[in-house]
Amino acid sequence: MAPRARVRAPELIGRGGWLNTGGNDLTLTDLRGRIVILDFWTFCCVNCLHVLDELRELEEKHRDTVVIVGVHSPKFVHEAEHQAVVDAVERYEVHHPVLDDPELATWKQYAVRAWPTLVVIDPEGYVVAQHAGEGHAHALETLVGQLEAEHAAKGTLRRGDGPFVPPEPVPTELRFPGKALPLPGGTFLVSDTTRHQLVELAADGESVVRRIGAGERGLDDGTSERARFSEPQGLAPLPDGTVAVADTVNHALRRFDPATGEVTTLAGTGRQWWQGSPTEGPAREVDLSSPWDVAWFAGRLWIAMAGVHQLWTYDPEAGTVRAAAGTTNEGLVDGPAEEAWFAQPSGLAAAGDRLWIADSETSALRYVERDGDGFAVRTAVGTGLFDFGHRDGAAEQALLQHPLGVTALPDGSVAISDTYNHALRRYDPATGEVSTLATDLREPSGAVLADGDIVVVESARHRLTRLRLPEEAVRVDAVAHRTQRAATDIAPGTLRLDVVFQAPEGQKLDTRYGPSTRLLVSSTPPGLLAEGDGAGTDLNRELVLTEGMTEGVLHVSAMAASCDDTDSHSGSAAGANEYPACHVHQQDWGVPVRITEGGATRLPLVLAGMDG
Repeated sequence: MAPRARVRAPELIGRGGWLNTGGNDLTLTDLRGRIVILDFWTFCCVNCLHVLDELRELEEKHRDTVVIVGVHSPKFVHEAEHQAVVDAVERYEVHHPVLDDPELATWKQYAVRAWPTLVVIDPEGYVVAQHAGEGHAHALETLVGQLEAEHAAKGTLRRGDGPFVPPEPVPTELRFPGKALPLPGGTFLVSDTTRHQLVELAADGESVVRRIGAGERGLDDGTSERARFSEPQGLAPLPDGTVAVADTVNHALRRFDPATGEVTTLAGTGRQWWQGSPTEGPAREVDLSSPWDVAWFAGRLWIAMAGVHQLWTYDPEAGTVRAAAGTTNEGLVDGPAEEAWFAQPSGLAAAGDRLWIADSETSALRYVERDGDGFAVRTAVGTGLFDFGHRDGAAEQALLQHPLGVTALPDGSVAISDTYNHALRRYDPATGEVSTLATDLREPSGAVLADGDIVVVESARHRLTRLRLPEEAVRVDAVAHRTQRAATDIAPGTLRLDVVFQAPEGQKLDTRYGPSTRLLVSSTPPGLLAEGDGAGTDLNRELVLTEGMTEGVLHVSAMAASCDDTDSHSGSAAGANEYPACHVHQQDWGVPVRITEGGATRLPLVLAGMDG
């Protein structure tokens, strides 16, 4: 085994303290002898949720040698609230210790630059690898196996039970519900997300009529008792009277028939979509990525594909799906649908000739409308990935904070489930004004109309809450925030950007069909870069900073595909394995920079491995 760099792991510190440890604080000394994987995450980030799912199998398989520690590092103000982290740990079934680090103290100690980032610490307390983004499960499995063998031989591996202590379950009818849908008989269908079920509630919004789903993760069709979901979210009626379900963590679109109780699969394979996969075709043969909401619009079922920052459509007559809007790049860019950028679209509502969108990571309200023979994307409220808050008034200066739901109102305006502001907001297209309808809601994630009232899904209070639609808006004190991360000092002139990628042992870059890497660079403001923005296939690039600029954000998106290296195994002939196992590694960074004399001339971003 090749020698590794010996970098001592910094201690784990966080003002919010520890979760899932039975009230005990942990130190790296306590974990000595175990392989530790630090998962730097924040609960708003869909890529972080993907990584949580990637780690489940590794966590189970190596439970006597590996300790995964989640380090929660917030992006939004709401995510720095301790109770919100407690809720998220339960909501997403995190079954390992979590350090609540609201001030990003440990994030800074480990020089982390993006969510999600994984850091591997060996049994002697040294950092041996860092991986940013998704798609590293295979690399981690390989590395863990090597570390187990190496440290068992040295006598430095300690096996046994880990420090995870599950919290006591809380009895409630719903547990972190996602979305709701009124059914024709006056009842409500609710996605009971954390319990992996749908629940039909009576007209009072409280009494349980029936449960749909076995209540365990899985992708099984069949009767209400047998069917299985995995963190379902959005619900929408289909023309035939059935209900489409966004089965988020199964990366699938399901159908529920209220008349028979049967659940079937409409679209998706159960596998997550990766760059290079088909973006259209027979619905059951095309991979999807974290569908979060669904709505019927313009003769199709539209899907908020949060995992790849796009909108897709499903055609029930043809039985096909296709990408309809978005490039998979994360950000806020309007224009023709195929050129637009989204950031985790999570709520949809059709109203006349517009499809309204809650674009959560840009804290924006956006919409799709017809444009000639196609569609265009526009923004009503919101400016980008880094500005958020609670401010009413003219739409161009109003602020939201990570909204997850939208609801078309009878007067042509739109209600916004402003999730991290714990509020219900309203945007009026006629006046261009944003107002607040209600506050003191706990993480509202959707809302529906019922008998002239609005029924809000209070996700973190585990209930539906009925409100009168007020004639006058509630007044709140205006608050504005920017995402706070330490800026990197860089020198004026030319900056060398290096995305570090080291293929896992036994793998090599997959060049059978051309370049296996992709690099996309842009900036905020757009004028920050005089040269070097745009797409390319090399993982390093010379960036030229515009003279006179003093600060901004570099947006970097990188992808690398690696496959089994059949040539590296003794006795194997070149090309002996015609279909080697391949893995895609990808990550997006937003790096705040400050341009100053004496700053760095090189910016390394680690996708996988260690920056030598």
